Amino acid sequence: MPSKGEHSEVLQTLARQSDDFAFLGDGGEMGARIAAYDWRATPLGPIESWSQSLRAITAFLLHSPVPLVMLWGDEGTMIYNDAYSRFAVDNHPRILGMPVREAWPEVADFNDNVMNVGLAGGTLAYKDHLLRLNRTGVFEDVWLDLDYSPVYDDAGRPAGVLAVVVEITDAVRSAAALRESEARLRFLDRLSGAIAASTDSDHILSIVTRMTGEELGVSICAYADMDEDQDGFTIRGDWVAERSHSIVGRYSLAAFGELAVQNLRAGRPLIVNDNRAELPAEAAAAFQGIGIGATICMPLVKQGRLTALMAVHHRAAHSWTETELATLREVTERSWAHIERVATAAELRMTAERLQHLNETLEERIEERSKALERSQTQFRLLVQGVTDYAIYMLDETGLVTSWNAGAERIKGYRPDEIIGRHFSTFYPDKDREAGEPGRALETARREGRFAAEGWRVRKDGTRFHASVVIDAIHDDAGELIGFAKITRDVTEREEAQRELELAREALFQSQKMEAIGQLTGGIAHDFNNLLTAIRGGLELLEKRVPDDPQTRRLLENAVKATDRGAALTQRMLAFARRQELETESVDIAALVSGMMELLQRSLGPSFAIDTRFPADLPPVAADVNQLEMALLNLAVNARDAMAGGGRLTIRAAAHELARGDLVDLPAGRYVRLTVADSGAGMDSETLARAADPFFTTKGVGKGTGLGLSMVHGFARQIGGMLQLESRLGAGTEAHIWLPLSTAAHRGGQVPADVDERDAGRAEVILVVDDDALILMNSAALLEDLGHVVIEANSGEEALDALFSRPDIGLMITDQAMPLMTGSELIARARRHRPELPIILATGYGETPIDIGPAVLRLGKPFGQSELRRAIDAVRK
Repeated sequence: MPSKGEHSEVLQTLARQSDDFAFLGDGGEMGARIAAYDWRATPLGPIESWSQSLRAITAFLLHSPVPLVMLWGDEGTMIYNDAYSRFAVDNHPRILGMPVREAWPEVADFNDNVMNVGLAGGTLAYKDHLLRLNRTGVFEDVWLDLDYSPVYDDAGRPAGVLAVVVEITDAVRSAAALRESEARLRFLDRLSGAIAASTDSDHILSIVTRMTGEELGVSICAYADMDEDQDGFTIRGDWVAERSHSIVGRYSLAAFGELAVQNLRAGRPLIVNDNRAELPAEAAAAFQGIGIGATICMPLVKQGRLTALMAVHHRAAHSWTETELATLREVTERSWAHIERVATAAELRMTAERLQHLNETLEERIEERSKALERSQTQFRLLVQGVTDYAIYMLDETGLVTSWNAGAERIKGYRPDEIIGRHFSTFYPDKDREAGEPGRALETARREGRFAAEGWRVRKDGTRFHASVVIDAIHDDAGELIGFAKITRDVTEREEAQRELELAREALFQSQKMEAIGQLTGGIAHDFNNLLTAIRGGLELLEKRVPDDPQTRRLLENAVKATDRGAALTQRMLAFARRQELETESVDIAALVSGMMELLQRSLGPSFAIDTRFPADLPPVAADVNQLEMALLNLAVNARDAMAGGGRLTIRAAAHELARGDLVDLPAGRYVRLTVADSGAGMDSETLARAADPFFTTKGVGKGTGLGLSMVHGFARQIGGMLQLESRLGAGTEAHIWLPLSTAAHRGGQVPADVDERDAGRAEVILVVDDDALILMNSAALLEDLGHVVIEANSGEEALDALFSRPDIGLMITDQAMPLMTGSELIARARRHRPELPIILATGYGETPIDIGPAVLRLGKPFGQSELRRAIDAVRK
């Protein structure tokens, strides 16, 4: 954030470039309104006399797409942009130029505090903040994200407050609705479990009324049966809260008013929030007479007749919510469906008992054969009717529905009286129906006797589901077609499981691909480091030997810088390949990000805002601080490039406990997920799939190496975590780094950066081992230039021979990756012969082999003469 002085200087520069009104620029509707407004009656004075800082800040907010309002001066005179005018609704344009206390009197105390803090140079921020505002003549709850910062006058003093006002009311309400829906589903699940084993309808309904009444917090929950005359009804049971009384008894529906009669007989619920205010006096008195002030009554209509009721009541007036209505509707449907299944099962048991009796009395069975056949047909009908997992129904020869079971009603949503007599093509999507799919299905069944397929079908409420469909032709004894039997099963869940399996397979393939690319990248980086070592050593020796010519010196310096850039590139490649040396320690993420904020803001620029969100109890993670900072900086720069015109960058973290299989690439355990989210253009699925591939970039030529995300991926994998990317076009990108929790700190051994650089001192006899002739020759030349005696060996065996024959060798420098015998194997054998011998391991890989022991110093390639000298000095100590 710029200092007060810098802020004032920027404002003065902007203002000097403007005439009296030119600073408003193309400020949209609000720019025109501000220009036309008579400011002479306000503390700001005529616009021609406005200060440079006031003009510059006004120009800034007018051109911002974010809702911004500036509160200038002690009174907080309001100047705002087009986005804020839409937030103000009917208060706009009345509040332009008004003191904020008068513009929003309902939150005057809140705004007084904002002004006091801001004019004192302080800032305020509120997230998910609730204010009750009057924007349309009616007070309403409004949820907001608010940020307040001071703005300064030409002298650098706080002169006002700039407010960022983002309304999130819809999101908050959607989240609340989702929580209510989840709670309702959990309750319905408990209710289903409670009544599952019961076979008595009264017992079922007593459980239902008790649990529903307690869940909704009502005074009474009751159920009733209707008489044949459709008016009289008997409340057979109820659950009653404290201070309420039972209403079991006989009643007349007409006594409760015409609204109750019309709605319930039509199958619509009766919903009354306040019977005194909403019903005629006589109907209200009928409710009040049994202690009811508000009610919801759900009807059960069978074959066009009102047969039963279930209701909840409050003693006093009560505004019923959509959640309460949906809960009672679902409870009613589920409980009555369970009662019908119980009744069907009871009837089946009775039928079975009768059939057994008939078998025992053969004579009677023959005599009543026709009756038994009829009962058998009834049993089959009831059996089919009781099936709820399959839609089983009959079609006539033209495709009209002639029967309908409970499963069909559950899966497709139609009651029998709504669908019987309609064509089965009703269940097909419009596109399939227009293409003639229903007709081809019937023709196949008519011709071949059977049709089977899977496809999309449509429920009554318009939702789609994936169905497995079988249509069988039905013929009479003479072989004439009399219709079709149709069975439909909802296989949506099976299809979703198959899709999840395919996603898991794709994730495994992607992981294996990245591992293979990583191995290849690590090998390339190693070879490249060897080449850079030879180049850099030769350049340093040339610098000492060439004439003191300025142009030649510049060329050599440029060549050395090029080798340094090449070394940085190989470090990124090693990071992606998970082969760099890490210094793992316990890291407080919130503190690390806080310490980087100045660097991040400077890297992003003034057009970008950075939000951080870390819980207070966030546990520390195990990571390499430098690599984690580099990873965050890479992700931040990528986010900046994705938001061409500026935007908001959010860095947040949260602890997670993963079970086995939650994420394909991570074992079970505790992790912290560190997220960098931007508000940019996002990526399509094809770009997202390749985003972490090495050398893949969507930036222009020369603007990126394509190794940023690859480095983050390799670093995360090396410390036991992973990089996870989520993005959609137009919705921004979220990059998640999963980091394991800290258990113990570990540091590897490398050449200290602060070893004193001194002359070589006494000359050493140094054994140099490398299978690469260029590296061997270059290293020997560097050492000889330092005054040492060098013995060269191009293999491990040759090095051992030299050690055995030359006891004057005082130090060994060896490469790691050599054929037949690696550097770590050579070190182990040399230690058996010369345990006290100082040894330096020079390697182009990033990691140190775990089997070399603590007394060996690692020297990373590429290295120059100064690094080589420091390594020799360090290993002598």
